[in-house]
Amino acid sequence: MPVAQRIAQAVEHYGEAEVIARSISLMDGKYEGEDFLLYVGGEHAQGILNGAPVLYWPELWGLRALQHVWSDAAISPVLDALRNPAWRVREMGCRVIALRGLPAAEELLALIGDGTPRVRAAAARALGAVGSPEDIEGIRTFTKDPVLEVRRSAQQGIETLRSRFPSTR
Repeated sequence: MPVAQRIAQAVEHYGEAEVIARSISLMDGKYEGEDFLLYVGGEHAQGILNGAPVLYWPELWGLRALQHVWSDAAISPVLDALRNPAWRVREMGCRVIALRGLPAAEELLALIGDGTPRVRAAAARALGAVGSPEDIEGIRTFTKDPVLEVRRSAQQGIETLRSRFPSTR
């Protein structure tokens, strides 16, 4: 079942505020029970419940759930996710920031030195979504990245920023 449907079912079962609170709790490394893990993690969660390594997956699932439910109580935990040791969590943090329009340009610009190209690419795209015209030079820094996908994402970020602020060059 797609993530959006599972989260909608979780909301139906627990209520939106509870789903948000439990998602934030997962992001903080806490355990929220088998049922909730199955809602946010789907089949992959069953593997963990059967003994596969947990790694960073529940944290990632908590963040991903916030693409479908939201409260401003999640802002600080989402920003904290950008410093998570797991690159997938940092990448998802960038996606949530872009989707929710969080004012996080400074935090995203700090990811220019991230060791994972997918995180740098996500940060460049997110900057286009949430940055201001003053951030265009920061996004341009990503266009000098050694990885082609990061450079492409930076260009997408610049184009998005220009479409949001037509007078930006």
